[in-house]
Amino acid sequence: MPTAARLIAALCLAVVGWLVSEAIRPLYPPNTNFGLFNYVNTALGFYTGWTILGRRAGRGMAAGISNGFTAALMLLLFGLLVQSVNEMLRLAFARHYKGGFEAVTDIFAIGLDFAVKIADGQVLITLFVGGILSGILAEIAARRWG
Repeated sequence: MPTAARLIAALCLAVVGWLVSEAIRPLYPPNTNFGLFNYVNTALGFYTGWTILGRRAGRGMAAGISNGFTAALMLLLFGLLVQSVNEMLRLAFARHYKGGFEAVTDIFAIGLDFAVKIADGQVLITLFVGGILSGILAEIAARRWG
């Protein structure tokens, strides 16, 4: 059911998704083609905010902070999964794999490589501070309009 808290949570985490995407870009070589990277992560942030953070809003400020942290972690995991699958598909279409099983198992290796690459202080601080602030704002919205 749509609520103001879900909308606020979704919009806040969408902004966090965009900001984290922008913080990740300098970690890669300048000629890297990111394509729809920012937009995909923004959509994932919106989805995560709506389904995870917004659904749990209204349980108190401590829970809001905890839920914001959890939602930020889930955004990170969703982003790693989606971007890893995208990279695997790019490599598969370039005939990098001998079979389907090899391609599917490589998703985890690609995700681990991405996780190590983005394990930067600015990225993680942006992600988790943004997630916590999103949780607080969702909690305020749930109190005000819930």
